Amino acid sequence: MLDRFEHDGATDYVAFASRVAETVRIGEGEGIVASWMTDAPSGFSDAHIELIAGIMPELTIAFMLGTNNRAARTLIRTYLGSHAAERVLAGNIVRGRATPIHAVVWFSDLTGFTRISDMASADAVLVLLNEYAEAQVEAIEAHGGHVLKFIGDGILAIFPDAEPPVACRHALDAALEQRRCIEGLNARRAASGLPVTHTHVALHVGDLLYGNLGSARRLDFTVLGPAVNEAARIEALCASLEQTIIVSQAFAEAAGDARRKLVSLGRYAMKGVARPQELFTPDPDVMPA
Repeated sequence: MLDRFEHDGATDYVAFASRVAETVRIGEGEGIVASWMTDAPSGFSDAHIELIAGIMPELTIAFMLGTNNRAARTLIRTYLGSHAAERVLAGNIVRGRATPIHAVVWFSDLTGFTRISDMASADAVLVLLNEYAEAQVEAIEAHGGHVLKFIGDGILAIFPDAEPPVACRHALDAALEQRRCIEGLNARRAASGLPVTHTHVALHVGDLLYGNLGSARRLDFTVLGPAVNEAARIEALCASLEQTIIVSQAFAEAAGDARRKLVSLGRYAMKGVARPQELFTPDPDVMPA
């Protein structure tokens, strides 16, 4: 390295390592290393070295602030999702502060997960969960949805577009895409002799409270409301109705042009839901293969 610098005209080179206290840093980084070169004929003078050494503490703090800011934003987005993260970063960290929103609720679960977890090793189960979660999350986010929570092998997400028909179309497209992705994932896993599973997805639309829930020292940024419970009840019917995707009557009514892609499954009563309602599933005759 030094030979290359000399070839390029450098006459002197100096490097400084500057550490910061553990309370200042995030992650494994302990500070910064800064290197300096000059092409002055006499190289660095003692005064130059003293000057650089003198400004290193300020440079270190400046760089660490920028690095920590990026790291913190990445961490918050990774654990909360980009939509919730922006609200938290904007200062919404007060318990009980929630915003009313109207959105599509996505509630999904893996089929036969208990049986698989009883038969497979913990490491194999973790790999399975990650692979099936990735297939769903990628589809949800690609269509404008936001994953709020992993509940064991289940996922809670929302599609909060201001126009309900747009939100419904995006949610339905995401559900169909994740199903195609999981079919491909199952083919690859089966070829390797690994256990496979499928997803059950429920889509509902309704009014929600979107914000902070929890104790004074531990908050969860999520959605609350009867629409979430109803979506969970609908998902529970997937097994008995032998469907991988079921949408609610409210979803079908709000879906606009996407309504023509749905076919009725009939009316059903659900525990905790006041009235029986008609449920729907994507019509295989109008859906792309």
